[in-house]
Amino acid sequence: GQGLYWTSGYEPDPRARNSCVDIDECEYGIHDCQPSQQCVNTPGAFHCTCPDGYRKVGLECIDIDECRYRYCQHRCVNFPGSFTCQCEPGFQLASNNRSCNDVDECNMGAPCLQRCYNTYGTFICRCNQGYELDQDGFTCNDIDECSYSTYLCQYQCVNEPGRFSCICPQGYQLLGTRLCQDINECEMGTHQCSDSQNCINFHGGYRCVEKNQCQEPYVQVSENRCLCPSTNPLCRDQPSSIVHRYMSITADRTVPSDVFQIQATSIYPGAYNAFQIRSGNEQGDFYIRQINNISAMLVLARPVTGPQEYILDLEMVSMNTLLSYRSSSVLRLTVFVGPYSF
Repeated sequence: GQGLYWTSGYEPDPRARNSCVDIDECEYGIHDCQPSQQCVNTPGAFHCTCPDGYRKVGLECIDIDECRYRYCQHRCVNFPGSFTCQCEPGFQLASNNRSCNDVDECNMGAPCLQRCYNTYGTFICRCNQGYELDQDGFTCNDIDECSYSTYLCQYQCVNEPGRFSCICPQGYQLLGTRLCQDINECEMGTHQCSDSQNCINFHGGYRCVEKNQCQEPYVQVSENRCLCPSTNPLCRDQPSSIVHRYMSITADRTVPSDVFQIQATSIYPGAYNAFQIRSGNEQGDFYIRQINNISAMLVLARPVTGPQEYILDLEMVSMNTLLSYRSSSVLRLTVFVGPYSF
């Protein structure tokens, strides 16, 4: 018979006569591929290839530096045969393993004590009104508004977490948010005066006074007015009448300051009227400024502090030299000085 010839890369098939089968050089290790290469068997032959991430340079496989091709949005880390993308702090790798998405730290437990605002790649902490951000950038510290100014409150400032409030002393109530206003116990009915007494309000408190203030030889002719009868010999050298009045002023009032105007209620024809402080002004804190023949002004001459009170007898002396006539009447003014300048 005729003989069979085998070409290179084939060998006789032991399972079938007159047949040839391919020799897998890669399996038998009879190839000449470099250690860095992969052997790929083909019918009757083989060839050498580089694995993914490598390229053939001459007979060797050299790693491809994928980072040179800017595959990654932020950072690229090359390693043999491949690469990985990494993101800057505040970002996380997207599902395509190349892009970077901003991380919303505010929804992921950012350490802001009060308010958190997400920004591109990071976050910032902010504080509520009345607080300031600590140097650590996360903590909020209360602002002590009271320490910044003495003018925030008229009387006293009280610092509270995140805010402040103003308080007033006893006898006063808050007017708005910072001013103090005297409580008028007489109008509000919170006084303890009896039916035989009148309630007199003053700055920071009140006083109960008897409705009948007249003392012998005076008799009460109307509320707050006492008359000394001319028929009574004891009245000869006394003012013909005493009228009781009450007023209140604040402490540390600017001076000179007009305090109270005196007005004559009875006018005698041809009479000359003179006004004077009869008693109660031993320290010289007040003086009288006569306006005209029938009126005068009580003036505060010096700054006064409280609480204190003055009982001033303001006298009007009426004189008629032609008739040799002289009479006087007194306005007994109780001046309450409040404890504060408001």
